[in-house]
Amino acid sequence: MFVVIGLLILFGSVIGGYVMHHGHVATLIQVNEFLIIGGSAFGAMVIANPMGVIKGTFTGILGLLKPNPFAHETYSELLQVLYEVFQRARKDGLVGLEAHIEEPEKSDIFTKFSHFSSHKAGVALLSDTLKVLLTGAVEDHNLSEILDIDLDQQYEANMHVPHALATVSDAMPGFGIVAAVLGVIITMGSIGGAASEIGEKVAAALVGTFLGILLSYGVLGPMAKAIEGRVKAEHAYMCCIRTALLSFARGDAPMTAVEFARRNIDPHDRPSFAELEALTRKKAA
Repeated sequence: MFVVIGLLILFGSVIGGYVMHHGHVATLIQVNEFLIIGGSAFGAMVIANPMGVIKGTFTGILGLLKPNPFAHETYSELLQVLYEVFQRARKDGLVGLEAHIEEPEKSDIFTKFSHFSSHKAGVALLSDTLKVLLTGAVEDHNLSEILDIDLDQQYEANMHVPHALATVSDAMPGFGIVAAVLGVIITMGSIGGAASEIGEKVAAALVGTFLGILLSYGVLGPMAKAIEGRVKAEHAYMCCIRTALLSFARGDAPMTAVEFARRNIDPHDRPSFAELEALTRKKAA
């Protein structure tokens, strides 16, 4: 929603100021310039990135139209999931969780929490780590290293999309210059004609430079930064699970492990301790 508002402010200010200077909007509508700049940008992205990153870029841009999924309610749900899982393990032992972690899509714990169950990476991190603890094949001090490696690899993979978009954003002024140079070439070939015709061709050429700079600094660059923010928000969500698992693995009580996870949440999205107590008491009741 804020992306749409920002774009409206951006283009409204630019075009509004242009019109106030008695500019004609029709002059800015140069389909050939859009084709040159847009086609060049997309072609460069195809050259530089695998298809998964290209698809992820379009998915990430469309995802900006929705609110950030990692907010206060999401973390409240996550803390409930962690508390219930740890409580079940404390009551029945890790063996009691075997059915839940082997087939998490059928677990009566996971499925009643819609956001967590739909977040495949979070479910996999929790389930796979509990499997490791169940087998007893990894000591506690090695568990932290395993989790760090896992999260670092996921973060690196997710950052490919904003990095790709930022690279294209940096190249947009250059593509704008390419469009402008081609326009100048066409203009030079028209010298000797009517002055008004030459002026129109020069104006069309300059539109290419204008579009390249505007799309770079006003659209693609901010979008890349916004997608990067979403990636960091998801990484923080995964780190919250990591913190709880490490606390549980060293023998802390379920409430203590969940409290460690709560302290790992950004203060703006963090449920209060009173809210956490209310959630756990509700579960206990």
